Amino acid sequence: MRVTVIGAGIVGAACAYACAQRGLKVTVLDRGGLVAGTTGSGEGNILVSDKEPGPELDLALRSNALWRDWEAELNRHVGCDADGGIQLERKGGLIVTRTSRGMRALAETTGELVDERAVRELEPHLAADILGGAFFPQDMQVQPARAAAAMLAGAREHGAEVRLRTEVRDLPADADAVINATGAWAAQFGIALPVEPRRGFILVTEPLPVLIRHKVYSAEYLENVASGDADLQTSTVVESTPGGPVLIGATRERVGFDATPNRAALRKLAAGAAALFPFLADVRIMRTYHGFRPYAADHLPVIGPDPLTPRLWHAHGHEGAGIGLAPATGELIADLLTGSAPALDPAPFSPARFPEVAA
Repeated sequence: MRVTVIGAGIVGAACAYACAQRGLKVTVLDRGGLVAGTTGSGEGNILVSDKEPGPELDLALRSNALWRDWEAELNRHVGCDADGGIQLERKGGLIVTRTSRGMRALAETTGELVDERAVRELEPHLAADILGGAFFPQDMQVQPARAAAAMLAGAREHGAEVRLRTEVRDLPADADAVINATGAWAAQFGIALPVEPRRGFILVTEPLPVLIRHKVYSAEYLENVASGDADLQTSTVVESTPGGPVLIGATRERVGFDATPNRAALRKLAAGAAALFPFLADVRIMRTYHGFRPYAADHLPVIGPDPLTPRLWHAHGHEGAGIGLAPATGELIADLLTGSAPALDPAPFSPARFPEVAA
């Protein structure tokens, strides 16, 4: 079977890698350079902590396992030198709150509830008014550009061809299956799926010693992830990186592909980070960047065959979870294309699930 993957970001790279491993003849096409889109502006989150029980959590747990299984091979493809290959960090995630109400809400999650003393054993530099939190040991972080490059290198090793800076306007005629992995730009192919860009900004500090041990975020982040509101939403997400800078997020807003910096959003991010970790108030912000995440109206990825366009398959709509969910998405696509029994039920992610499509 000849498979063309449109999009060389993390999801497209994972699809190419998984399909090439099964012996499919794979070609990857992308209109830009390597990780020139959303993947290049990602934080590298591999999370289960922000997902409620259900299909997305199942996909996240499967993907979490695959990241661990693929790590050694991916490190080999980028060279596991002194800076750690794809930099897969098993750091764990910590959701924190200042209120008793927040603690009651966190008790309903799948995390390990930690009290005021225990939360400071995990993160000694937290603000004094943090009451407690929930700890998720499965959460990890990866360097997304390296990971995508490693997957593409792995696909090449299995015979795949990767062609960058190649514009695709129509489905390639020589492919038996075409995978639309174009993320926030996915609406250009096939049926009119309710997938659109959701912009997010990140702050990057000057290099620091590792004073933040885990991915730490406020309980409000869970509400923002689940919200479909188009207006600006901000919640504090803070994490160190192997290179030293601290990454500070997160914002969400549906403004199309408008790349104009939102100064109010950036100020809120900085203030929220300093309120969570007071030492950050004296740290310089070196730069900011943004990304357009593929937002699906029901907050589930779109994975599977297009119900109206023959040969077309979809693998997008992950919003801010694309990096974490990429391996399981690639595996599911490869399972379906080869007729293998999928590790997960594909029905919740089907492109045919939307009422406007069914009509």
